[in-house]
Amino acid sequence: MKRDTVNLSGIAASILNDLKQLQPQRSVATHIALDISANGDPNLLRIALENLLRNAWKFTAKHAAPTIEFGTLHEGDKPVYFVSDNGAGFDMTYAGKLFGAFQRMHKPQEFEGTGIGLAIVHRIIQRHGGRIWAEAEPERGATFFFTLT
Repeated sequence: MKRDTVNLSGIAASILNDLKQLQPQRSVATHIALDISANGDPNLLRIALENLLRNAWKFTAKHAAPTIEFGTLHEGDKPVYFVSDNGAGFDMTYAGKLFGAFQRMHKPQEFEGTGIGLAIVHRIIQRHGGRIWAEAEPERGATFFFTLT
């Protein structure tokens, strides 16, 4: 793993711009906090953010006024990064299965996907010495939080 200073805000903006170009008919409000950077592998962190942001994009598809946000909070002196949306959400009863391979919180006919994206994100965050968790409510959206060391 090659560590470097990574502009996470720039990566998030690039990913969301790509998604907007793929589906220009969608009107999604996006909020990206400025100047968020982290020390980590640029390629792996891009993959992690891409999975999280693509999920947010996908799970807001049926929402009348979709919103996706990327930002940070602070847990002591450590930043906690987050991707949040106001989409489909999920029942926290099943949160323990969330990061397992081939696990899905929604039926395939509701939302397409393979069920491996969050397992990949989990692995990338672990390789960076961090942790990842989520908070959600059905039909009110989800927020994925992660730390890096």
